Amino acid sequence: MTFSVRSCLFMKQEEMVWDLSQLVASTDPADVQRSLEEMVAEAEKLRGVYHGKIGSLDTKHLLELLECRDTYTLRFEGAVKYCSLMYSADSTNDIAKQLYGAARTAVTKSEKLLAFVDIEVGKLLAEKPSLATDPMLAEYKHYLEKLLRKVPHMLSENEEQLIIVKDKNGIKAWETLQSDWLSTRVFEIEIKGEKKTMTYGEIIGLFQNPDRELREKANQIVYEGLGKDEIVWASALRSVCDDHMQMCKMRKYPSPMTQSLIDNDIDKQAVDSLLNTVLKNVRLYHRYLTLKARLMGLKKLANYDIRAPLPSAPETEYQWEAARKEVTEAYGEFDGEIGGWIEEMYTRRHIDGKVRKGKTSGAFCASWLSGKSAYILQSFNKRMGDLYTQAHELGHAVHDYLASRAQKPSNCEVGSCIAEVGSIFGELLLTEKLLSQAKTREEKQAILAMILDEFGIVTFQVSARVFFEQSLYNTIEQGQFLDGETVAELWVAARDKIYGDSVTWLEVMKWEWTMKPHYYMANYRFYNYPYVFAQLFVFALYKLYKEQGKAFVPKLKNLLAAGSSKSPRTLAIEVGFDIADEKFWEKGMKQTEEFINMLEETM
Repeated sequence: MTFSVRSCLFMKQEEMVWDLSQLVASTDPADVQRSLEEMVAEAEKLRGVYHGKIGSLDTKHLLELLECRDTYTLRFEGAVKYCSLMYSADSTNDIAKQLYGAARTAVTKSEKLLAFVDIEVGKLLAEKPSLATDPMLAEYKHYLEKLLRKVPHMLSENEEQLIIVKDKNGIKAWETLQSDWLSTRVFEIEIKGEKKTMTYGEIIGLFQNPDRELREKANQIVYEGLGKDEIVWASALRSVCDDHMQMCKMRKYPSPMTQSLIDNDIDKQAVDSLLNTVLKNVRLYHRYLTLKARLMGLKKLANYDIRAPLPSAPETEYQWEAARKEVTEAYGEFDGEIGGWIEEMYTRRHIDGKVRKGKTSGAFCASWLSGKSAYILQSFNKRMGDLYTQAHELGHAVHDYLASRAQKPSNCEVGSCIAEVGSIFGELLLTEKLLSQAKTREEKQAILAMILDEFGIVTFQVSARVFFEQSLYNTIEQGQFLDGETVAELWVAARDKIYGDSVTWLEVMKWEWTMKPHYYMANYRFYNYPYVFAQLFVFALYKLYKEQGKAFVPKLKNLLAAGSSKSPRTLAIEVGFDIADEKFWEKGMKQTEEFINMLEETM
């Protein structure tokens, strides 16, 4: 059999588009709709069996309830994921819109019907806290412990149901609007004398273009354009923040961050220790920014240089096949089983890398527990940064592969502090792989700059986002109105707390907050500090790996396989760390300093 060049190119393009058909028995929209309706019907049956009766359950029957709910999750997960991922890939597709809307409605109805479970189990635990440590419920021990932590903030069933209904056309609608609005923006830009119209996903690919003037122009155009829609962005953000403040009062959360601390299974002491360490080490970041400016032949970096490639960096354009090879080998050299799972993600077409209008911006990995796998979305623009994005998201997939094989769904709801461990470790494995292959000083500089750019953004700029989000709630508590200009001022103040005068900023960068989906996520406030947590946590783990070699591999796999069955504090203790001690976080900074020293040695 022979293939034409055209057919081969088509096949390569198809490899970059995920196959969602594996999630459902049939892709016929009517069949998917029926699955969603069946999900609601099964929720009604569960309610009929257990509603109002959980308080009288003995240990055996409580175990049956928890297992029954896990079975329910696995049974209908695929249909919901199918609708959500189809829409994320192309929000302009009419069928995707229809199914996404149907899925949202079905999920809302199901959540409303099953809202009683955690409430009644929580009350049962409050009366009989010893249940959390009953040997028969050992597999659910930490799940029950976390539920106990939520009990003081639970409302009545009717109130919880009203909140679910309210959220559908409230904060969830604002979240959807922000995503849809951003994914459908187009921008006019002139490149080499040719005027082009680009989607947001396409034009941000220019942010890391080797041409400095083009980077500046792209930043100016994007953020100037986003700033013109400040009323949309500020209205969405204000509504999400106001809603959260009202919920904090209703649920008696002592601070706007409390819900996040509970959801991420962590305590304020550890977060304070983390952020204090970041502030004490801003000069380390400034040192790197100064080094990068020298490598770029500049007196000082501008904001559009922070993540830019070095001028001396080889002009490498990664094709899909090359990216696949590098990432698969990086993971495979760490552990053969993990390498096999990475290869499977490609061969089963669980990654969507094609750039298209209507595609959700950024990248994410969606777990598929019933399939013991995951799906990844990104916009692949052939840059080294896209290679790192792939390694990052595949690290999430590894986490999903391990946790779904070792845990039940109730123990796979991993808080973001630990959810980022596999992904960031994957980035370091890729760095190690690329450095081992580097043949020139310039190649080594480019790789080190890539990992240090990422570290700087995740550890330091993302910390600025935490300070920014804190300031949003402080401003609301002071009775001030969050219009676009006020929000912009708060962002610049938080940003400058980290960067000081180490970087020159375009005026339009005050609108940078508009495009960060993390601020708009429904019922997910303070999304950012877990990234900082994971970054330093993993750098410390990586240092341990370099010291222990292959003996470290099972430790990381055990940590990831634990899912949410253990707290971050317990997981850290098992590998010898105390996350409440600033000395631990300083170890992560020491690993960063080693990378900076390596870079300086090349100059």
